[in-house]
Amino acid sequence: MTETTDCIVIGAGVVGLAIARAMAIAGREVIVLEGADAIGTATSSRNSEVVHAGIYYPEGSLKAQLCVEGRRQMYQFCDTHGVSAKKTTKLIFAANDSEIDGLKNLQAHAERNDVALEWLSASEVSRLEPNLDCASALLSPETGILDSHGFMLALQGDAERYGAVIAFNSPVIKGCSTGKGVELRVGDHEETVLEGKTVINCAGLGAQEVSHSIVGANETAIPHLHYAKGSYFYLSGKAPFSRLIYPLPGSASLGLHYTLDLSGQARFGPDIEWIESINYTVDPSTAGHFYKAIRKYWPSLKDGELRPGYSGIRPKLQSKGSPVEDFCIQFPQETGCLGYCALYGIESPGLTASLAIADYVVKHLS
Repeated sequence: MTETTDCIVIGAGVVGLAIARAMAIAGREVIVLEGADAIGTATSSRNSEVVHAGIYYPEGSLKAQLCVEGRRQMYQFCDTHGVSAKKTTKLIFAANDSEIDGLKNLQAHAERNDVALEWLSASEVSRLEPNLDCASALLSPETGILDSHGFMLALQGDAERYGAVIAFNSPVIKGCSTGKGVELRVGDHEETVLEGKTVINCAGLGAQEVSHSIVGANETAIPHLHYAKGSYFYLSGKAPFSRLIYPLPGSASLGLHYTLDLSGQARFGPDIEWIESINYTVDPSTAGHFYKAIRKYWPSLKDGELRPGYSGIRPKLQSKGSPVEDFCIQFPQETGCLGYCALYGIESPGLTASLAIADYVVKHLS
């Protein structure tokens, strides 16, 4: 027997919860299907917990627009919902004179994204962060950190307050377009059949797999998925910096940077490793690479002060060496299924942008 409902959100990560909340506030009947037994068990809980300002992303891209708007909403939401968040600020540094032009270009790029950065000389940086060895830096006053799990709990609370229901241990096995919506078979034995007038795929690392399983979906519109693993190492000693510290970004990541959590625990990462299957093991032997990279800007790091932390996997749409891809948010005209929306490649700054992503999706589906 098929149960019919108004709106189904697949995935209870940060973006799925934000969309479920926004849809419920808009008056929609919402069911969230989550394959795990808790919210945010994958990408949403395996990141730096940074509130990004919106500095790096291509001008006019969804990442740029939704990060800037999402950051503004994030701080307000955390304030009104009692979620711990702090504007720590961030320094993006030029390691030597050869990187200064790159830093100037980044400042100009940020301004085009409506993000103001302050230029600091080496002496000005030294007064703020005496342990940072660099030629110059940009200060981002809007960058911060938050309690990502507390944020997701607040999203869940709001969504449920407005009538949304979350079904845990409910993986989507397959589905089909019905002409009126999308029918989904849910559970390891496909014992539950749900039909949603609107179905929103927020499955993160599993988004492509879900779409491929839906009969009637436009296969050619589903982008390829590439796993980019990033590992973090914790610092055992005293935190050397009070702000977030970032090198100039690379082609596929923001570089091996320094962050703090709200308890003051210092950590470095993520690095980047292109992998073929999901594996969250942190290889202790990669510490050598971390020491070498960190000592370029913090030379006094001692041997033995780094210990393996955790890892996350970014759902990249580009392969290694290819140009950076934007968020991919497809609506029924792209997915080929009436009522079917799919989100792909929601990596950084997905956490920061989550509330704005939700507004964007609701606007296009209303």
